Amino acid sequence: MIVRKAEQRITELLRPVAGGDARMEAVFLLRANGFHSPYQELTETDAKALEPLIERRLAGEPLQYVLGEWEFYGLSFYVDKTVLIPRPDTERLVETALPFLSKDGCDVLDLCCGSGCIGIALAVCGGANVTAADISADALSMTERNARRNGVSVKTIQSDLFDSVEGTFDLIVSNPPYLSQAEMDARDESLRYEPALALDGGEDGLSFYRWIAKEYRRYLKPGGTLLLEIGMTQKDAVAALFESCECISDYGGRPRVIMVKNDD
Repeated sequence: MIVRKAEQRITELLRPVAGGDARMEAVFLLRANGFHSPYQELTETDAKALEPLIERRLAGEPLQYVLGEWEFYGLSFYVDKTVLIPRPDTERLVETALPFLSKDGCDVLDLCCGSGCIGIALAVCGGANVTAADISADALSMTERNARRNGVSVKTIQSDLFDSVEGTFDLIVSNPPYLSQAEMDARDESLRYEPALALDGGEDGLSFYRWIAKEYRRYLKPGGTLLLEIGMTQKDAVAALFESCECISDYGGRPRVIMVKNDD
Protein backbone atom coordinates (compact mmCIF):
# COMPACT_ATOMS: atom_id res chain seq x y z
CA MET A 1 0.00 0.00 0.00
CA ILE A 2 1.29 3.48 -0.86
CA VAL A 3 1.25 6.43 1.55
CA ARG A 4 -1.56 8.21 -0.33
CA LYS A 5 -3.87 5.25 0.16
CA ALA A 6 -2.83 4.85 3.79
CA GLU A 7 -3.54 8.53 4.38
CA GLN A 8 -7.07 8.12 3.00
CA ARG A 9 -7.69 5.05 5.15
CA ILE A 10 -6.36 6.64 8.35
CA THR A 11 -8.34 9.83 7.65
CA GLU A 12 -11.59 7.86 7.61
CA LEU A 13 -10.63 6.00 10.77
CA LEU A 14 -9.86 9.22 12.63
CA ARG A 15 -12.87 11.21 11.48
CA PRO A 16 -15.04 10.30 14.51
CA VAL A 17 -12.50 11.87 16.91
CA ALA A 18 -10.78 14.46 14.71
CA GLY A 19 -13.64 15.68 12.51
CA GLY A 20 -12.41 18.14 9.91
CA ASP A 21 -8.83 17.75 11.12
CA ALA A 22 -8.76 14.01 10.38
CA ARG A 23 -6.70 14.31 7.19
CA MET A 24 -4.19 16.63 8.83
CA GLU A 25 -3.81 14.22 11.75
CA ALA A 26 -3.35 11.29 9.36
CA VAL A 27 -0.54 13.20 7.65
CA PHE A 28 1.11 13.98 11.01
CA LEU A 29 0.99 10.32 12.05
CA LEU A 30 2.49 9.16 8.78
CA ARG A 31 5.23 11.81 8.71
CA ALA A 32 6.16 11.14 12.34
CA ASN A 33 6.89 7.58 11.26
CA GLY A 34 9.00 8.56 8.28
CA PHE A 35 6.40 8.49 5.50
CA HIS A 36 6.49 11.76 3.57
CA SER A 37 6.07 10.98 -0.13
CA PRO A 38 2.52 10.12 -1.28
CA TYR A 39 3.89 7.27 -3.40
CA GLN A 40 6.19 5.80 -0.78
CA GLU A 41 5.42 2.15 -0.06
CA LEU A 42 4.16 0.94 3.33
CA THR A 43 4.84 -2.68 4.12
CA GLU A 44 2.47 -4.76 6.21
CA THR A 45 4.92 -4.35 9.11
CA ASP A 46 4.83 -0.55 8.68
CA ALA A 47 1.04 -0.55 8.73
CA LYS A 48 0.93 -2.68 11.89
CA ALA A 49 3.35 -0.30 13.62
CA LEU A 50 0.86 2.53 13.03
CA GLU A 51 -2.10 0.64 14.50
CA PRO A 52 -1.34 1.27 18.22
CA LEU A 53 -0.98 5.00 17.52
CA ILE A 54 -4.29 5.11 15.69
CA GLU A 55 -5.95 3.18 18.52
CA ARG A 56 -4.65 5.64 21.11
CA ARG A 57 -6.04 8.54 19.10
CA LEU A 58 -9.38 6.78 18.64
CA ALA A 59 -9.54 6.32 22.42
CA GLY A 60 -9.47 10.12 22.74
CA GLU A 61 -5.81 10.73 23.56
CA PRO A 62 -4.65 14.04 22.04
CA LEU A 63 -2.62 13.75 18.85
CA GLN A 64 0.30 15.60 20.46
CA TYR A 65 0.70 12.93 23.14
CA VAL A 66 0.34 10.15 20.58
CA LEU A 67 3.15 11.71 18.54
CA GLY A 68 5.22 12.49 21.64
CA GLU A 69 6.22 15.90 20.31
CA TRP A 70 4.74 19.17 19.10
CA GLU A 71 5.84 22.46 17.59
CA PHE A 72 5.82 25.76 19.45
CA TYR A 73 7.18 29.06 18.14
CA GLY A 74 8.90 27.22 15.29
CA LEU A 75 10.70 24.86 17.68
CA SER A 76 10.08 21.19 18.40
CA PHE A 77 9.26 20.00 21.92
CA TYR A 78 8.80 16.60 23.53
CA VAL A 79 5.43 16.27 25.26
CA ASP A 80 3.67 13.60 27.26
CA LYS A 81 0.91 13.42 29.87
CA THR A 82 3.14 15.01 32.53
CA VAL A 83 3.01 18.44 30.83
CA LEU A 84 0.51 20.65 29.07
CA ILE A 85 0.44 20.61 25.30
CA PRO A 86 2.06 23.83 23.97
CA ARG A 87 -0.60 25.97 22.30
CA PRO A 88 -0.45 28.76 19.72
CA ASP A 89 -2.16 31.16 22.18
CA THR A 90 0.92 31.01 24.40
CA GLU A 91 3.15 32.14 21.53
CA ARG A 92 1.71 35.62 22.15
CA LEU A 93 3.42 35.58 25.55
CA VAL A 94 6.76 34.80 23.89
CA GLU A 95 6.25 37.55 21.30
CA THR A 96 5.48 40.04 24.06
CA ALA A 97 8.56 39.00 26.04
CA LEU A 98 11.18 39.08 23.29
CA PRO A 99 11.50 42.91 23.02
CA PHE A 100 12.41 43.03 26.73
CA LEU A 101 15.49 40.85 26.22
CA SER A 102 18.75 42.78 25.92
CA LYS A 103 21.54 41.79 23.54
CA ASP A 104 23.87 41.35 26.51
CA GLY A 105 21.71 38.63 28.03
CA CYS A 106 18.68 38.83 30.26
CA ASP A 107 17.87 36.83 33.39
CA VAL A 108 14.45 35.22 32.92
CA LEU A 109 12.35 33.13 35.30
CA ASP A 110 9.85 30.79 33.63
CA LEU A 111 7.41 30.07 36.46
CA CYS A 112 5.20 26.95 36.18
CA CYS A 113 7.38 26.00 33.23
CA GLY A 114 5.77 22.66 32.27
CA SER A 115 7.43 21.50 29.04
CA GLY A 116 9.71 24.54 29.19
CA CYS A 117 8.41 25.84 25.87
CA ILE A 118 8.20 29.51 26.92
CA GLY A 119 11.61 29.81 28.56
CA ILE A 120 13.34 27.70 25.92
CA ALA A 121 11.84 29.78 23.11
CA LEU A 122 13.21 32.91 24.84
CA ALA A 123 16.62 31.28 25.24
CA VAL A 124 16.76 30.19 21.59
CA CYS A 125 15.23 33.29 20.00
CA GLY A 126 16.37 35.96 22.44
CA GLY A 127 19.52 34.63 24.09
CA ALA A 128 17.93 34.75 27.55
CA ASN A 129 19.53 33.19 30.62
CA VAL A 130 16.60 31.08 31.75
CA THR A 131 15.70 29.60 35.11
CA ALA A 132 12.69 27.26 34.85
CA ALA A 133 10.65 26.46 37.97
CA ASP A 134 7.86 23.96 38.46
CA ILE A 135 6.46 21.92 41.35
CA SER A 136 6.48 18.79 39.16
CA ALA A 137 9.74 16.83 38.93
CA ASP A 138 8.41 15.18 35.76
CA ALA A 139 7.84 18.58 34.17
CA LEU A 140 11.36 19.69 35.03
CA SER A 141 12.76 16.50 33.51
CA MET A 142 10.81 17.28 30.33
CA THR A 143 12.11 20.86 30.33
CA GLU A 144 15.68 19.56 30.56
CA ARG A 145 15.08 17.17 27.65
CA ASN A 146 13.58 19.97 25.58
CA ALA A 147 16.44 22.33 26.37
CA ARG A 148 18.92 19.73 25.12
CA ARG A 149 16.80 19.11 22.04
CA ASN A 150 16.87 22.81 21.19
CA GLY A 151 20.54 23.32 22.00
CA VAL A 152 20.27 25.66 24.99
CA SER A 153 21.12 25.49 28.68
CA VAL A 154 18.32 26.09 31.20
CA LYS A 155 18.60 25.99 34.99
CA THR A 156 15.72 24.04 36.59
CA ILE A 157 14.35 24.39 40.13
CA GLN A 158 11.65 22.29 41.75
CA SER A 159 9.50 24.90 43.46
CA ASP A 160 5.92 25.57 44.45
CA LEU A 161 5.74 28.94 42.65
CA PHE A 162 8.42 31.14 44.30
CA ASP A 163 9.06 28.97 47.39
CA SER A 164 12.50 27.66 46.33
CA VAL A 165 13.43 30.42 43.90
CA GLU A 166 16.47 32.55 44.74
CA GLY A 167 17.75 35.79 43.24
CA THR A 168 16.10 38.41 41.08
CA PHE A 169 15.26 38.52 37.40
CA ASP A 170 14.88 41.03 34.59
CA LEU A 171 11.80 39.21 33.35
CA ILE A 172 9.35 36.76 34.90
CA VAL A 173 7.05 34.86 32.53
CA SER A 174 4.33 32.44 33.50
CA ASN A 175 1.41 30.49 32.12
CA PRO A 176 0.02 29.38 35.50
CA PRO A 177 -2.92 27.03 36.09
CA TYR A 178 -6.04 29.13 35.58
CA LEU A 179 -9.10 26.95 35.13
CA SER A 180 -11.83 27.43 37.74
CA GLN A 181 -13.36 24.47 39.54
CA ALA A 182 -16.41 24.69 37.29
CA GLU A 183 -14.18 24.65 34.20
CA MET A 184 -12.22 21.70 35.56
CA ASP A 185 -15.43 19.77 36.11
CA ALA A 186 -16.70 20.61 32.62
CA ARG A 187 -13.46 20.09 30.65
CA ASP A 188 -13.73 17.89 27.59
CA GLU A 189 -12.26 14.42 27.18
CA SER A 190 -9.04 15.53 25.48
CA LEU A 191 -8.29 18.06 28.23
CA ARG A 192 -8.71 15.32 30.83
CA TYR A 193 -5.54 13.70 29.47
CA GLU A 194 -3.54 16.79 30.45
CA PRO A 195 -2.18 17.07 34.02
CA ALA A 196 -4.75 18.55 36.42
CA LEU A 197 -1.85 20.01 38.41
CA ALA A 198 -1.09 22.32 35.47
CA LEU A 199 -4.72 23.31 34.89
CA ASP A 200 -6.43 23.74 38.25
CA GLY A 201 -6.45 27.38 39.32
CA GLY A 202 -8.65 26.89 42.37
CA GLU A 203 -12.30 27.69 42.96
CA ASP A 204 -12.35 30.81 40.76
CA GLY A 205 -9.24 30.12 38.67
CA LEU A 206 -7.30 32.98 40.29
CA SER A 207 -5.36 31.24 43.09
CA PHE A 208 -1.98 31.36 41.35
CA TYR A 209 -2.41 34.94 40.19
CA ARG A 210 -3.09 36.02 43.77
CA TRP A 211 0.05 34.26 44.96
CA ILE A 212 2.16 35.74 42.16
CA ALA A 213 0.77 39.25 42.78
CA LYS A 214 1.71 38.97 46.44
CA GLU A 215 5.29 37.75 45.89
CA TYR A 216 6.60 38.82 42.49
CA ARG A 217 8.27 42.12 43.51
CA ARG A 218 10.79 40.25 45.67
CA TYR A 219 12.07 38.41 42.59
CA LEU A 220 11.90 41.15 39.95
CA LYS A 221 14.76 43.59 39.43
CA PRO A 222 14.00 47.34 39.39
CA GLY A 223 12.76 48.13 35.89
CA GLY A 224 11.91 44.46 35.35
CA THR A 225 8.72 43.08 33.84
CA LEU A 226 6.20 40.39 34.78
CA LEU A 227 4.22 38.74 31.97
CA LEU A 228 1.31 36.41 32.70
CA GLU A 229 -0.88 34.45 30.32
CA ILE A 230 -4.55 34.65 31.29
CA GLY A 231 -7.81 33.02 30.30
CA MET A 232 -9.95 35.04 27.90
CA THR A 233 -12.48 35.99 30.62
CA GLN A 234 -9.95 36.84 33.34
CA LYS A 235 -8.65 40.24 32.26
CA ASP A 236 -10.45 42.41 34.82
CA ALA A 237 -10.07 39.98 37.72
CA VAL A 238 -6.32 39.52 37.22
CA ALA A 239 -5.70 43.20 36.51
CA ALA A 240 -7.40 44.09 39.80
CA LEU A 241 -4.65 42.19 41.66
CA PHE A 242 -1.98 44.66 40.52
CA GLU A 243 -1.60 48.37 41.11
CA SER A 244 -0.85 49.05 37.48
CA CYS A 245 -0.76 46.76 34.45
CA GLU A 246 -1.44 46.51 30.75
CA CYS A 247 -3.33 43.81 28.87
CA ILE A 248 -2.14 42.54 25.48
CA SER A 249 -4.62 40.75 23.24
CA ASP A 250 -3.90 37.79 21.01
CA TYR A 251 -4.41 37.99 17.26
CA GLY A 252 -8.03 36.98 17.69
CA GLY A 253 -8.62 40.10 19.77
CA ARG A 254 -8.98 38.15 23.04
CA PRO A 255 -7.20 39.30 26.22
CA ARG A 256 -4.17 37.04 26.55
CA VAL A 257 -1.22 38.59 28.44
CA ILE A 258 -1.07 40.79 31.54
CA MET A 259 2.08 42.94 31.67
CA VAL A 260 3.26 44.44 34.97
CA LYS A 261 6.35 46.65 35.18
CA ASN A 262 8.41 47.05 38.33
CA ASP A 263 9.20 50.75 38.23
CA ASP A 264 10.42 50.93 41.83
